[in-house]
Amino acid sequence: MQGVTVHIIRDFKNIPCPRRKLIKLIRVICKRFRLTKATISVAIVGNRRMRKLNIEFLNHKNFTDCLAFDLSENKIAPRLLELVVNGERAKTQAVKRGHSPQAELALYITHGLLHNLGFDDLQPKKAKIMHRIEDEILQQQGFGLVYDKKRKIVSNKRRQKC
Repeated sequence: MQGVTVHIIRDFKNIPCPRRKLIKLIRVICKRFRLTKATISVAIVGNRRMRKLNIEFLNHKNFTDCLAFDLSENKIAPRLLELVVNGERAKTQAVKRGHSPQAELALYITHGLLHNLGFDDLQPKKAKIMHRIEDEILQQQGFGLVYDKKRKIVSNKRRQKC
């Protein structure tokens, strides 16, 4: 997919970062949702930086797992998307949830990108759909079930895309 350019910047380096696998993940998501022209930047940061950004942009005083920004001029021109993901939180949450830090990081990237593509998780029904899609994508890309480890996901060849 030549029309999607991906940049990954690491401010927090205390987590292994499978750069090629994450770039492939982002491109697979873009292809699935027909985003053919975009520049997507991903910044991997720690708790301190994430907290500062969360205060600055959302006026929330704590840190979070990801922030998603759509800096595009409009929805027709090539999209300019920025994701900030919390590598430090990914590392600690992965231990608590029983999977790899890379899988948790991939979840944050997928979650943020889906927000930029119009998905919402504020209402329980919409959140369920979004989390199901996250797990489908992450499992298909070799990260395993990350959000809902109790559920097995079958191939989505017969499913409708949301």
